[in-house]
Amino acid sequence: MAHKAEDISGMDRRSFMAYLSAVGLGGTALWSQEQQQGPISRDMLADAEAVLGLEFTDDERELMLRNMNRNLTSYEALRTHEIPNSVSPAILFDPVLPGMELPTVEREFRYTRAIGVSRPINLEELAFEPVTVLSELIRTKQVSSTELTRMYLARLERHGPTLECVITLTEERALRQARQADAEIARGDYRGALHGIPWGGKDLLTVREYRTTWGAKPYESQQLDDNATVVDRLDEAGAVLIAKLTLGALAQGDVWYGGRTRNPWNLEQGSSGSSAGSASATAAGLVGFSIGSETLGSIVSPATRCGVSALRPTFGRVSRHGAMALSWTMDKLGPLCRSVEDCALVLHAIHGADGKDPTARDVPFNWDPSIRPAQLRIGYLKSAFEQERQEEQQDSREADLRVLDVLRGLGAELIPFSLPDDLPISAMRIILTAEAGAAFNELTMSGRDDELVRQGRGGWPNTFRTAHMIPAVEYIQANRLRTIAMRALESRFDGIDVFVAPSFVGQTLLLTNLTGHPTAVVPNGFRENGTPMSISFIGKLYGDAEALAIAKAYQDGTDFHKRKPAQFVA
Repeated sequence: MAHKAEDISGMDRRSFMAYLSAVGLGGTALWSQEQQQGPISRDMLADAEAVLGLEFTDDERELMLRNMNRNLTSYEALRTHEIPNSVSPAILFDPVLPGMELPTVEREFRYTRAIGVSRPINLEELAFEPVTVLSELIRTKQVSSTELTRMYLARLERHGPTLECVITLTEERALRQARQADAEIARGDYRGALHGIPWGGKDLLTVREYRTTWGAKPYESQQLDDNATVVDRLDEAGAVLIAKLTLGALAQGDVWYGGRTRNPWNLEQGSSGSSAGSASATAAGLVGFSIGSETLGSIVSPATRCGVSALRPTFGRVSRHGAMALSWTMDKLGPLCRSVEDCALVLHAIHGADGKDPTARDVPFNWDPSIRPAQLRIGYLKSAFEQERQEEQQDSREADLRVLDVLRGLGAELIPFSLPDDLPISAMRIILTAEAGAAFNELTMSGRDDELVRQGRGGWPNTFRTAHMIPAVEYIQANRLRTIAMRALESRFDGIDVFVAPSFVGQTLLLTNLTGHPTAVVPNGFRENGTPMSISFIGKLYGDAEALAIAKAYQDGTDFHKRKPAQFVA
């Protein structure tokens, strides 16, 4: 737990000298400085300079003292006001650069219907079917929403403890919604492909009447009287919320206050995170689809580990109102499903402005499942496919190269593509760190960060404390470089609609999270140990439909998404 500023400013001189001695900042030297104007001294400034990579002269430090102590007083005043996590800064990130043209024409939404599908004798055989199949069975009244909901609830109760993927079952709400869906469909009021489909939400989404724990012990009993916009929109689509699923504490990893969420393909592995429960439950056939979130890999990574199809939408495509904030300029919400087209169905229901999240905007999402690779200009990240990998990663390299062969076999003319390589992309991670530190400042200052399960170097408590040492100037500079990176990547999209890249090779994941570009991720094979791998398709800003279309074309040419983890097959 970091020392709070008021721990210093409220001390008398004797106590303050003892404090300085304890932290090794030279109390005796400070004691002799007649021009001392507050708790901060020239010696302390010199030590701080070393931490921040700066160097000033003694005269410059002397001039800075009054302002530094005045700033300290301002910090203390700011900290007297509690700021809920839901309050965003009066600064907005917009991935759309000046002069960029976005789609304006909205076409009729169409999707693939599983014509001729019939109800199985054992209803549990439907557990792994995609929404496109489940929706047709519901639309044709062969299966009721109530039946599906009870089947998935039973599977959650049976397998949830094994996978440690469930925080709260929303059974009462779910059965009420399912009965309503059945009544509406019976009288001919069919709302569309998600009507009556059971789903699970990452437990950073608020739902009235239920806890929203953020996967973290300090918030285990938290109940927020609101619905996230995505929850309301899925309610409007007629979908049935059956569970609030696990996430790594405060959206990091797969370790939460109740355990570690498991990979259905290998229970010795965590499911990765932070959309840990969303990926695990979807892969194990415990929900029809799920909603997760990503700031830096939290959809792509667990989707890869658990072998599901997923979409990290364009930043601003989906409102984050009612979702826990980690980084206001990087957070995104998106679907994790059993097929690419399911992702399109879910995005169609949840996208668009809501008047609550100021970054969310209305841009048409024109899904066309019939688009073929030859109709779009497709790039491939040449350096990443050619890059040599360690011996234990050779199976993923071979799988990645096979993706290119499949695309060429489907008629794609692949264009070599490169990312900006002259910018310090990794250094820009301080943007996330600084914003996360602000989002959970109260947790750090109160000392309740000690309640989080992960306490090591890479855990949030240490990261949040470190965030307090990032200078505001460097945060702004990182964001200015971010603008340069946005321009550089946009220029490389001139001539292509989508590019394909290995999901974790190089800087693609970090760069595209910083720039806000959409990524569709799908399984592209299995390792020798039986666990899944993935490939990513990155689209232009608001080019989610094109990224999904190429991902679907690839997926239709393979069967990796149809395989099931044996332990969870009915």
